[in-house]
Amino acid sequence: MGIPVGIEVVDGDVDPAALDAAFAHLRRVDATFSTYRTDSEISRLDAGTLAPDDASPHVRAVLERCAALRQETGGWFDVRATGRLDPSGFVKGWALDGAGAILAEAGARSFCLHAGGDVLVRGEPAPGRPWRVGVQHPLRRDRVAAVLGARDLGVATSGAYERGPHIVDPHRGRPPEGVLSVTVVARDLGLADAYATAAFAMGLDGPAWTASLPGCHALTILADGRVLSTPGMARLRLL
Repeated sequence: MGIPVGIEVVDGDVDPAALDAAFAHLRRVDATFSTYRTDSEISRLDAGTLAPDDASPHVRAVLERCAALRQETGGWFDVRATGRLDPSGFVKGWALDGAGAILAEAGARSFCLHAGGDVLVRGEPAPGRPWRVGVQHPLRRDRVAAVLGARDLGVATSGAYERGPHIVDPHRGRPPEGVLSVTVVARDLGLADAYATAAFAMGLDGPAWTASLPGCHALTILADGRVLSTPGMARLRLL
């Protein structure tokens, strides 16, 4: 997907082969869902050279989940918002969730996975200490906008500062205005990823919507520099 991925496992008794398996999973996801590779299933579905019924079970399951998320978000999360099939707004988080499950099955209890603006943490890096997750400042590349203390959570950030205006308001067909980035925290990173994408697409209507999400917390940075946090996110902030 064109982004670096890092994995840190704190547990000293985990077989290193589990990390190989986690990265192998991520490479399979990339080969299957990449919108940059013409031979991926997603690209072939978009081009019409692969029938939906002939897609792999993972692809069909992801697209069904994305369709459900479209309904759940009132159409704001839409894998065809840009005019082409692109489920990356869910797949990136979903892929890390899968890699985390592989590590957990191998006995890992404390680990961190990160890919672009998505971070998945489990356990603690040291007893009694949460993982410190930085939220990139959307205008200053050498600064973070916030630091979160997280345990057993997924943190997803959507914005235009990393890949340019790739998120489109699906109802108007153009990038949203008034918002620089949206960060959503949830237990399920795939869900956090999709919600952050939807909230960013909403523009100035996003903060009110994220405040209504059960079990999720959000931080929105507006174009005028204001930072809006839901109560749960404010409690997670260390900085």
